Amino acid sequence: MGKKRIVKKGGEGETAGRGSSARSSRRKMEQGVLFVEATYNNTKMCLADTSGNVVVWSSSGSLGFSGAKKGTPFAAAKVGEILGEKATDMGVKEVSVVIAGVGAGRESSVRAFSGKGIAITSIKDRTPVPHNGPRPKKARRV
Repeated sequence: MGKKRIVKKGGEGETAGRGSSARSSRRKMEQGVLFVEATYNNTKMCLADTSGNVVVWSSSGSLGFSGAKKGTPFAAAKVGEILGEKATDMGVKEVSVVIAGVGAGRESSVRAFSGKGIAITSIKDRTPVPHNGPRPKKARRV
């Protein structure tokens, strides 16, 4: 049968898009901490204040990328752009970046974020490194 189309009138569309931007611009801050988690399957970024409270966040999956496309550098760059726009709306001037994970979006997400005119003071790599890891698999007997 198909889906029914809903036609919005001119007045409704203006108020619908204004809610999220008004909420994010209410909080003003100069400095922040940008946390980047880049896995093989996804890239998640969140912007926190200096005491560690998360203010805004975004991920490749929340932007509509699905499956293997979530882990690509292109999707990570889009996440960085979106978070950079939200940060400039809040008045963020400089951030320190904390990166965790070994995914493809490590560098591209930070480059896209800094492209919005926000200064990066420091970059720390907090990727967990195993000291010895789990026990290896048994040798195959053929």
